[in-house]
Amino acid sequence: MRQKSHVCLFVLLLVARGAAQQYAPGEEGTFSIVGRDPATGELGIAVQSKTIAVGARTRGGKGGVAVFAHQSASNPMYSTLGVELLEAGLTPQQALDMMLRSDEGRANRQVAILDIQGRTAAFTSPTITDWKGHRCGTNYCAEGNTLTGPEVVDAMARSFEASSGPLAERLLGALEAGQAQGGDRRGTQSASLMILKPLAISGFGDRALDLRVDEHRAPIPELRRILNAVRSGEILSEASTRLAANDLKGAMETAMAARDKSATNDAAWVAIARIYLRMGQKADAMAAVAKAVELNAANKRQLLRDDDFRSVRDDPAFLKIVASN
Repeated sequence: MRQKSHVCLFVLLLVARGAAQQYAPGEEGTFSIVGRDPATGELGIAVQSKTIAVGARTRGGKGGVAVFAHQSASNPMYSTLGVELLEAGLTPQQALDMMLRSDEGRANRQVAILDIQGRTAAFTSPTITDWKGHRCGTNYCAEGNTLTGPEVVDAMARSFEASSGPLAERLLGALEAGQAQGGDRRGTQSASLMILKPLAISGFGDRALDLRVDEHRAPIPELRRILNAVRSGEILSEASTRLAANDLKGAMETAMAARDKSATNDAAWVAIARIYLRMGQKADAMAAVAKAVELNAANKRQLLRDDDFRSVRDDPAFLKIVASN
């Protein structure tokens, strides 16, 4: 068994060398943070750059194994083969050392690895664009290049160390802290947030959350808006459960919380209208319907088909809202 493992590692090394030689490095000034939540088993990465679609290139990993950041000149070899090396029994540092030795473009790289045990390894080439550096701590690594200064990475590290709650919010909060200290010295353009967990989607897959802002003047605030919309949808699921149990008070409180998390979530306003109808508060329900239609005109035809609004299908106030041009 040991001999077979050594042969597999040798083959992986040869593949890594070939992949590294074929890759043409590019300019990618970036800052990112990889993190782990030991309570949930989640691994994640948040990243921002003054390049388009940074999330398409600089991140990778496997739920239950490890998460990787590879930037400055990104190379997916590090996450693709890195997973194989870790699953073969290497530590993050051993895997990183092996891949760097095989990579003729290592002078262009910045790489961070965080595994499911909380072990880390990181590399910042001394020849990539200043300011560059990394800082690893318990359950995280923060790294960046082409930054305004070391305060960017320090701010990300402090934010993660001081925060609590869901991993996605902690990682995004760290990214916001880094941006507040200057971030990428060239500006902003794209950002992404990914959370990995085994069997995260209907018993398959590992991407519990995968959000990207590929081209935007304020990608980090936009990423926060999208994450809030995701959380709003999750809260609405709880509201539906409470409504099904005829807990009208609890359903309304939860639907309002969903609305407050993302005021532009028209589904929250539809839920509020539905609950108001069950409460017998028709005027409030119509006001919520009007808001849902204002946010999304497609609700006009959808609400006419919704059995929860059957009682008001012939109501003049309801028809005025859903039949208007």
